[in-house]
This record gives sequence, C-alpha cells and structure tokens, in this order.
Amino acid sequence: MNDILGKAIAALDNLIPTTQQSSPPSPSFHSLSQSSTDLPSTIADPTALDILRYRYHHGTNLGSIYVLERWLFPSRFPEEAAGTSELEAVKAWVGKVGQDATKAMFEKAWAEAVSDEDIRWLKDDAKCTTIRLPIGYYDLPDPSFTRGTPFEPYSYIYSAAWASIRTLISRLRAHSIGVLLDLHALPGGANPHPHSGTSSKIAQFFPLRSNRDLGIQVCSFIAQESASGLSLVGIQIVNEADWESPNMYEWYDEAISAISAIDPSLPVIISDAWNLKQAVEYSLKKNTAYPSTPTCPVLIDTHLYWAFSPTDAQKSPEQIINEVPSQLGALDGREGSVLDRGAVQTIVGEYSCVLAEDSWAKASDTDSPLSLEARQNLVYRFGTAQSKRYQQRTAGAFFWTWKMDWFPGGEWGFYAQSTPQSSSSSSPPSIHAPQYAYFPTHKLSKLLERAKYRRDERMHAAIDQHVLYWQHLRKDEPAKHWRYENGWKVGYQDAYVFFEGRGTEAVDRGNKIGGLEVWVLKRLRESGMRGSQVWEFEQGVRRGIQDFQAMVGI
Repeated sequence: MNDILGKAIAALDNLIPTTQQSSPPSPSFHSLSQSSTDLPSTIADPTALDILRYRYHHGTNLGSIYVLERWLFPSRFPEEAAGTSELEAVKAWVGKVGQDATKAMFEKAWAEAVSDEDIRWLKDDAKCTTIRLPIGYYDLPDPSFTRGTPFEPYSYIYSAAWASIRTLISRLRAHSIGVLLDLHALPGGANPHPHSGTSSKIAQFFPLRSNRDLGIQVCSFIAQESASGLSLVGIQIVNEADWESPNMYEWYDEAISAISAIDPSLPVIISDAWNLKQAVEYSLKKNTAYPSTPTCPVLIDTHLYWAFSPTDAQKSPEQIINEVPSQLGALDGREGSVLDRGAVQTIVGEYSCVLAEDSWAKASDTDSPLSLEARQNLVYRFGTAQSKRYQQRTAGAFFWTWKMDWFPGGEWGFYAQSTPQSSSSSSPPSIHAPQYAYFPTHKLSKLLERAKYRRDERMHAAIDQHVLYWQHLRKDEPAKHWRYENGWKVGYQDAYVFFEGRGTEAVDRGNKIGGLEVWVLKRLRESGMRGSQVWEFEQGVRRGIQDFQAMVGI
C-alpha cells in the first residue's frame, strides 16, 4: 500500500506550485446573496465538533465493557453465573463477594479497559477516527434509570459508570477520536439476545409502554449531556431492534422529538431492524430541508454479517466476497437531492471478517484442509472488499470488536484485522482506513496549499459549466445561478476545513466529509434559502465538495 500511496502523492506534488504566490481570500459566508423570500443565513465554518460528527468514520466497537457478553470476556463472569449477560454477571458477583467488592471490581475493569498505549495505537496505527461504545441504561448516574427494572437491586454497583464513560470519551477526544454512544441495552431489551443486557430471551422494550417511556428518559439525559458540552459523535438510540418490532417507528418519532427539543445538533442513529429499505423510507421523511421545528439529523445503522444465517453458510468464501460490492443497494437512487427526497445516510455499525465454518469447508476443491496461508488470503480479500464498499457508500463503518479476553481476536478482532497477517510485508491488514488517512503531514500541507491556490479556477469552471448547461436546456426559464455560486463556495470551504482539521482543538488533518447527505441537509437548513431555485444552492454545495476532494485526491 505504501508504494501506491507514494506514487499518488508524487503525482499530486507535480501539480502544486513551487513558487510562493498569494492565495485567494477565503469566502465570506456572511455575505452570501439572498432573495427577498430567504431567511438570514447562519452558515459558518465547520467546527471541531462538526468534523468529529460528519467526517468519514473508520472505527471499531468497544464491546463488552459497559454491556458484558460472556463469549468475549468470560473472565468477567464467576463460574456460578447462570447466564451470559450483564445482569447474570452482576447478580452472580454480588451473591458471591457482596456489593462493595463487586462495585470495586467493575470500576477497576472500566478504568483499565483502554490504556494510553491503546489510544496511541488506535490513532497512529489503525487510523481509527471513531469508537462506537455500547452502553446500558443502567450505566446512567441516577437510580431512577433502573427503578422497576431487573437492575434496580444493583444500581449502587453502577453509580460511577457514567463518570467512567465521560472520562473515556474525554481521553479519546483529546487524541482526535470521537465516540458514538450506542444504547446497546435498553430496558426490557430491543432484542432477545444476551447483549441486550439480560438473558430473558424476550424482547420487551418496544411492546411495553413503561420501557419505552424509560427509554425516552435515557435519550433525554444523554441529549442534555451533549447540550452541556459532552463531545459526542451521535447517539444510537437502539441496537439491533428485532424485525418488525411493534411500536418501533412511533418510538423513534418520540425519541427524535425529545432529543431535538434539547440538542437539535446531535445526530441520532436508528437501527434498521434488519430491514434497510424500510428504514431508508423513514429517514427520508425525517430528514427534510424545512422541518417545522429544529430537528436532529437521523442516520441509519445497519449490520452486515455473513456468519450466522443458514443461507450464508451454504456459500463459499469466494461467493461471499463477490457479494460484498452489491450490498447497500437500498440506497440506490435515494441520494443526491435532499430538496426533492430528503436525506438518507447509513453507517455500518457492526461487521467482521468472520465466516461460518460451513463456508470455510467450501473453500477447497480437495479433501485437504485449507492451508493457513490460503485462509489468510481469503480473509484479506473479504476485509478489503468490505472496507472498499463501506467507504464508497456509507458515512462510516465500525468493526466488531476491539477487546476480548482472547485478544487480538482473530477474525472478530479489530486489532488482528488492522495489523499484517504475518511478519511478511506481502501480507497486509485485512481492513484499512481510507487511502488519505495514510498521507504524511507534510504532504497534507502541500495539498491544502494547492487547493487554496486553485480554488477560484475551479469555481469559475464549475459555474460556467452550470450556467451554459442550463441556458442550453432551459433558456427561457428564470434562473438564480448566484445560488449555485454561493453553494459552491460553501461546499469547497467546508471540504477544505474538514481536510485541514482543527489542530488547536485536537482534531487532526486529513478528514473527508463522509456523511455527505446529512451535511448537505445541515447546510440547506442553515442557508435560510426559500422559494424558487434553491436546488441550485444544493447542487453547488455538492459540486464544491466534489471539486475540493478531486483537487486533493480523496
């Protein structure tokens, strides 16, 4: 990969002027042209928090720290534990060693979950931008959050959990790594699996009004923390909701309204409940350019695994690898015009390099077992195909998972799949960040210089092309091409600021606008533009972003 990057950077170097010339001034957002039907614009340069939230997320889950899963951390369970969930662990430990000792044990595990060296590796080696952090409702600080739930007897154990979570968020944030809070465990469980917090085998969150109401309180608390200054990438309000869960979309409406009333800037992530097409239609309706009240942007979390279904077990690794580029087809034709359709944006909240053993058995045409080298090659191709597809079609992807007792985790391990599969340089990592994440700092500076120097040239070319096209197509129709120019200036400057980063605010250089659709939605809402021809502003924003990214080769 380094050879390829070197050639790409060298090619870009040849286009950067070698003599110092004055750079054009940055565009002024406060002097954008306005029509009589427009409202005042509130557009300003992207903030550090904007970059954390809307850049492409190359991330991992930090699972089974605040929501335990026995298969990942058997050491966190006493032998006497009757089940495999957080509830069974805390119940068994309290029964064995008492409340105080259990509290101390849990707090120690939280404090030691991520070391300073871990954070250095995430940032420098894995090029990780964002952590998806599963938490439970019982991790919040007030005992009222567990009242009437199975965790009520153990609220004392978790009294310091939220402080621990805040500390972890702050430590990561200081190193340019954002945190997406994932409500993995909701009261009653959004799915019947142990990772929902209990081993009840029944999903009771959506069916029971009392559980849904408590869920709103949980969301409201986190929104208030965000509004008070906690730097969050977003809040995922439910994880892996069951297919066709009753009351689910009605509850989404309630939760989004409650969060929006407190912090309408906070991105809200919903579960697609294994039905991405339906979630896409919902999100298009929520993400409109002109909501009646300030409303959070809504993103969709979808999970992509090929290890569990009987259908996938019948496929060979080659067949599965060939399937990856066709994933996320529900997005086709639904992006590109927020004004016409609304905005839709997805993340892949969980994926891995794991395949079913039945699939591996189909990898060889002979009776001989698949060699380790051959398996590693297939894992590499599988991970690479996923990295490429998710970088093309989503706002980010989060590997499942980072930490476990059996670290580095094999095909379940972010560390294992982010490092070379052997000591040989010909065996690269299976998953990787976008290419631009590997650009050295001095090259980023040169690319930024080039983009600033060439901006006006690109702007005039884009505007001329736009005007000539529409004059030819609809020469007798009124136009407001100044809206396109305004949009182009905004889009180009936005992409520039993302790539430049906010070094004084601990946001590194080398970011790309990954959540493009919801970023365009944000700019439309802030533009104040109303009436006719606002589509020209939207398309100008998109073209400006595109032109900047082409200029720096991302």
